[in-house]
Amino acid sequence: MKKRLLAALMVCVLAALPLAGCQSGGEGSTGDEIVIGGLAPLTGSVSVYGIATNNGVQMAFDEINAAGGVLGKQIKYVYEDEKGDATEATNAYRKLVDRDKVVAIIGDVTSKPAAAVAQASVADNIPIVTATATALNVTEAGKNVFRVCFTDPEQGEIMANYAQKLGKKTAAVIYDTSDDYSKGLRDSFKATAAELGITVVADEGFAKGAVDFRPQLTNIKAKNPEVLFVPTYYEQAALIAVQAKEIGLSTQIVGADGWDGVIGKVDKSNLDAVNGAYYCSQYTAESTDERVQAFIKNYKEKFGEEPNQFSVLGYDAAYMMAEAIKNAGSTEKQAIIDALTVLEYNGLTGQMHFDENRNVVKEAIIIRIDNGAYKFVENFSKE
Repeated sequence: MKKRLLAALMVCVLAALPLAGCQSGGEGSTGDEIVIGGLAPLTGSVSVYGIATNNGVQMAFDEINAAGGVLGKQIKYVYEDEKGDATEATNAYRKLVDRDKVVAIIGDVTSKPAAAVAQASVADNIPIVTATATALNVTEAGKNVFRVCFTDPEQGEIMANYAQKLGKKTAAVIYDTSDDYSKGLRDSFKATAAELGITVVADEGFAKGAVDFRPQLTNIKAKNPEVLFVPTYYEQAALIAVQAKEIGLSTQIVGADGWDGVIGKVDKSNLDAVNGAYYCSQYTAESTDERVQAFIKNYKEKFGEEPNQFSVLGYDAAYMMAEAIKNAGSTEKQAIIDALTVLEYNGLTGQMHFDENRNVVKEAIIIRIDNGAYKFVENFSKE
């Protein structure tokens, strides 16, 4: 009896072996699903960025699944709220890798958590695409980390070149000394300005949490620069622009992608303070691309609000990850990384590929604020 039972068990085991051998892909791709993780601050002080980015990612994967998925499987998107904190982000990363067995990750959103996650990911060789983290050290962590947005230095270079295109010979900078984003932009703007023959006549910093910028702006006014670079997020940019108007500083203002949303932070009576300002972005709602207009329509229907640059970058990042998995023909980690390395993708934010440091290569979009509205000016490359 025991021999017959053992023989029966062996038959079952041998019958199962060919089936096991036919399974393709890696962890997180069992059954009919491919598990991709997401990291974003969905609560906390920077949740406005995390929610918008995560919404874009979700929308992309929903569309991909509705169209049949990838490699004949549906994408299961599992995401964690890291609250904008680096420690929370690394803990959330471990959950995605150890508990959910993800094959890849979209994230993180802001630079410090993204850098922490990137460092943690190297040993695991998990493919990571950040849609929005701009600090250089994020992709410097390892060859498994890719970026869809511009870096801080790149934006500073772009806006110094654009200042030259506007015919400016002298410039001033006002920046947040406590913020890596602001400092990185300021440093690259100054260095590029010097190369282009633009004299930086004033370089004014302010401390974290500052709300009164009049002392710095007064010093800048005394130097009479032809252009003022304000490399801050939109909340600070709105205050700086209004206070510049109050003290009679009427120089041309330029900014970077952190300005996206600035109009909403300026009272209607002060809209002239930001009118005429230029900033670089990666998205414009004025695009004539039918895909962009369809995205805007579908996003508003799905989430009940207008998309922003973060939403679009999240959307592009998700599609690029899915395209890499499709091109790899596998969910094996190194295969996905290799596919990302050579990926050419035409997304909502432009025609893109990654350079040798896994940073995106694409044109910037220059936006001008005109009568309380964001107006597309041109596509612009610093080369």
